[in-house]
Amino acid sequence: MTPFHLLGFRFAIAFLSLSILRIIGIININLKGKNLKKLFLLALFQPGIYFICETTGMLYTTSSEAGMMIALIPVAVTILAAIILNERPTFLQSVFVALSVGGVFFIIFNRGASPIEGNYLGLLLLGGAVIAAGFYNIISRQLSLEFSPVEITYVMMGFGAFLFNLIAIYEKNFNLTSYFSLLSNKDVMISVIYLGVLSSVVAFFMMNYTLSKITAAESAVFANLTTVVSIVAGVVLRNEPFFKFQVVGAVLIIIGVWGTNYFGRPVVEKGEEIYEKV
Repeated sequence: MTPFHLLGFRFAIAFLSLSILRIIGIININLKGKNLKKLFLLALFQPGIYFICETTGMLYTTSSEAGMMIALIPVAVTILAAIILNERPTFLQSVFVALSVGGVFFIIFNRGASPIEGNYLGLLLLGGAVIAAGFYNIISRQLSLEFSPVEITYVMMGFGAFLFNLIAIYEKNFNLTSYFSLLSNKDVMISVIYLGVLSSVVAFFMMNYTLSKITAAESAVFANLTTVVSIVAGVVLRNEPFFKFQVVGAVLIIIGVWGTNYFGRPVVEKGEEIYEKV
């Protein structure tokens, strides 16, 4: 499968899953009279621009370079949150965000990766993905005052299904028979269902819910735990070797995530006057 073919199926399954839950009454989606323009702007950044830039950018860079660029998302979110939302991190929070990012870089460099150098188009595209992820965190936090997390997730999945399937069908020269034939492949379906239901619906719902409760910077830094999870999964599920430098990097990431949230400003419930105006 091409990357956009997989993304198209992934978000189609995600949107279909949420639509079924909506039809049988398990979730409630009410978008009438709300700020749909800003909600579609959010969906344009994530999953739209983010996945297009990340998927295309990785074609021109190494996986290590991509990992280092994506690890900068918490930094971008912290800066944008301070400028747009007036959510200025404390000094200690800034230190722990940097510590978390440093943990990711430490693991990547010790794997034998070279410093970022090479195809600037790929790095530019990955930079676009970082910025898109930053704006997604900011806009989702803003919209949490008006939309429920499941409503935000629903529109994101629908937009992703439309956009990525459109791109993938165009790549297939509009040959729909060939396009849908892969759905008969068991391995494809297992992967697509996992990515659509767990990695898309569940994960993005959790992200949107988290952004309605804590600051954008405190939420974004959790993304670096992906590196820790991937190391554990590789060792447990794929019998990959486990190195001391991975332990050091993982500890730095975990401490960074903990410190960013522990030393955050007091959490204030939505609607109270001293809640950060967004």
